[in-house]
Amino acid sequence: MWLPFCASVTPALDAPEFGDGLAELIAAQAHQIGADAIFTLAEFAMLVVADAADRLGLRGAGPNAALTRDKRLMRAAWARAGVPSPRFRLVSCARDLELACRELTLPLLLKSAWGAGSMGHVVVSSPDEASVVWPAAQAAMADAKAAGYRELRHRSTDADFLAEEIIAGSPRSWWPAGSGYGDYLSVEGVVADGVYHPVCITSRLPTIPPFTEVSNLAPCALPEGLQRQIESVARAAVDALGLQTCGTHTEIKLMDGNQLCLIESAGRLAGVMVPAEVEHVFGYDLVGMVVDSLLGRPADFPDRMLTDQDAVGAAASIPMIATNASGVPWARELVWDSSVPDWPALLAPGSRIETVPGLSIPDGTRIPAYQPAGGVLAWGGQFFLRSRDAGTLVQDAYAVLNGLEGALARGWHARAEQSVATP
Repeated sequence: MWLPFCASVTPALDAPEFGDGLAELIAAQAHQIGADAIFTLAEFAMLVVADAADRLGLRGAGPNAALTRDKRLMRAAWARAGVPSPRFRLVSCARDLELACRELTLPLLLKSAWGAGSMGHVVVSSPDEASVVWPAAQAAMADAKAAGYRELRHRSTDADFLAEEIIAGSPRSWWPAGSGYGDYLSVEGVVADGVYHPVCITSRLPTIPPFTEVSNLAPCALPEGLQRQIESVARAAVDALGLQTCGTHTEIKLMDGNQLCLIESAGRLAGVMVPAEVEHVFGYDLVGMVVDSLLGRPADFPDRMLTDQDAVGAAASIPMIATNASGVPWARELVWDSSVPDWPALLAPGSRIETVPGLSIPDGTRIPAYQPAGGVLAWGGQFFLRSRDAGTLVQDAYAVLNGLEGALARGWHARAEQSVATP
């Protein structure tokens, strides 16, 4: 039997149920209702859910699940397997960071070992910056913790950091000049009983400083030969983690000379609207694949990784963020209202966009100012964008990022004028 089971984990952040207790609680509740599988889409709940499944003898990510959450373990596993990934050092204080700056090739990226969504990412350019950068990263993670973004399996993870060499990414040997695409992408897939099934690649626009993501786009329009090369590296990376049954989201950096380097690989499906993108473009249900695999049922995996040749239309996740596509912060503080922007004036004919309610601030809320180290905390919400093809999708994505401030300002101005004209 498969039954939906939901438990609110937020109140447990500072309660005895945190960690082992929380995994026991989830396992007990799942056992009580006779659940045959336990599933989460949440990054920070992934380990407690995997632990709960293990306790009940159910399918799950398995004992190596921590390798997809603790980036220090992930990097070590890839180093042993010879998978291309950046050199790194463990960091627990400003002195460790200063030493890492002297041992590795600058600049470095200081990042939380258990973070997600680029939260706590700070670039370090010299050893002299360590004393300033270290507290900045700590403060960013404190903000994330206060907002509820915290690993639920272990208590002290917000103090765990690593510093790694910044990958010299470049789209030049991959994308045509002027394509608008960034120098990284991800492979979406599922591991079922230890066998990896890559489903498709999703592309990106360039990040804004330091590494805040502003898009996820399907399908990937690279030539099929290049997509198969990416697939091969993703397979080696996922196989090296030794997972059992779970979704996967593997981020890869594109480099000159058609070289690749691993960024991270999560043991869960991609966030934001990626599963909806994949279903809209390819007709495959990523969530259904994972659930069927957890239940031991045959899953509807494609015979081979899908490419743009298999696509019908295009779709993207675009954040509501107070910068343009280059990372220039808005000049004005604006309040969000989904009825204000004139979307047809921004988008190509036939394109559609909608605000995702569960991932967005309510109408009447001020859009948060951009904080470079905040990652996803800088997002006010998410848009789900659909266009006729991959090229139009890229144009529409830039139009949203570069035009939202003006569209909101004009809309509010027009509404104010109408209010004055109507006694």
